[in-house]
Amino acid sequence: MSLVIGFGVFIGAMILCISLDYTMVIALFIGLAAFAAIGTKKGYTVRALTGMGVRGVKDAFVVVKIMCIIGFITAAWRSSGTIAFFVYYGIKLITPDLFLIVTFILSCLLSYALGTSFGVAGTVGVIFITLARSGGVSEIVTAGAVMSGIYFGDRGSPVSSSAILVSTITGTDILSNVKMMMQTGIIPLLLSFCIYGVLSFLNPIHTVDQGFLSLFEEEFRISWWCALPAVCMLLLPLLNVPVIWSMVTSIGAGVLVSLFVQHMAPVFLIKSLIFGYEAESGSLSRILDGGGLLSMLEIVAIVTLSSTYSGIFSGTNMLQPLQKKIQPIMEKTGRFFGMVIVSLATLSVFCNQTIASMMCCDLLKQPYAEAGASKQELAMDMENSVILLAGAVPWSIACSVPLGFMQVGFAAVPLSVFLYLVPICYGIQKKVANPFRAE
Repeated sequence: MSLVIGFGVFIGAMILCISLDYTMVIALFIGLAAFAAIGTKKGYTVRALTGMGVRGVKDAFVVVKIMCIIGFITAAWRSSGTIAFFVYYGIKLITPDLFLIVTFILSCLLSYALGTSFGVAGTVGVIFITLARSGGVSEIVTAGAVMSGIYFGDRGSPVSSSAILVSTITGTDILSNVKMMMQTGIIPLLLSFCIYGVLSFLNPIHTVDQGFLSLFEEEFRISWWCALPAVCMLLLPLLNVPVIWSMVTSIGAGVLVSLFVQHMAPVFLIKSLIFGYEAESGSLSRILDGGGLLSMLEIVAIVTLSSTYSGIFSGTNMLQPLQKKIQPIMEKTGRFFGMVIVSLATLSVFCNQTIASMMCCDLLKQPYAEAGASKQELAMDMENSVILLAGAVPWSIACSVPLGFMQVGFAAVPLSVFLYLVPICYGIQKKVANPFRAE
């Protein structure tokens, strides 16, 4: 009963924060206090609970470090003109029948290179939605293509914070996970490409606003050097360079391009890396402004506090009653279907991809182990469910924030086909030719 009350307090605080537009850090602190109180009721001292929370934070420290680095990357890519480079030539490649295909491919490419869904939705997504509105293409279909593209990278990039989080909490290797995600994601990717190809042909763009090209030419010196940070990010992990060093190299390349190609003053570059990039052109500020270390502080706080939950849940076996109820369901339906159910439940309640991921791992790690499943199977089942389904739950932050950037309603969710093609195809694959062990 005390666990139900604890979750009730946490969920109530979360709903209140979301409805009042307060940071969910407040709800996480309230929830932490509630679960700590349950822990003391179970006989654990405050010191013991603190130690559990600290161990949880240690497990997620690599994710916190990566998120701080991502803050620098998002600023460096803006100041160096890397994002502008891809959008500039993407617009030049657009023909009437290829608009949606270019939108999907460019969203996939940049999200994979950057490892962020929000950053790409707030830049590329906004630009292509603007082009769609001025060119007579359905903004709902365009937003669906963007959502599919940004979550292709959010799920499968070696520099994605969600992919690194999953590998950390499941104790698996990030690069092995990425390879497996490519194997299990190729069919959904091709199907998505075909679907958007048909939709692109049926919804051709009538005119392409060339004004963006002029704005980018005024703001940046568009040259092939601008692509260097992206090349570093895309190629180095494939050459077995550690992810962190690939990211640091990309930042270094962005700094050099900003200084010597864009001729940005060093003081403004340092300011951009810390506080975020600010475009000189007011017309581009809504699209390009942002990034920087400080932009990641709230996310770092959310991950850190969520990690303390994981440590307390694990150390006190607080979730054991829930695990006992979930296990019979998984035995009847299969592990992955059980994961999908838990994913949708946690996403619906907590409205947050990070918290839902940690809850799925905490709830299902023991049932998976008892069923003889490997850690990588647990990681893949999470990657192919909770990570993607977060973008399909309308009130989840992973869905509402990107759509908010693009000012498009939830009608775009059914057209975000990659988000649910992956779970469907993967579920069928596990039943027909399970790459792990037989269910």
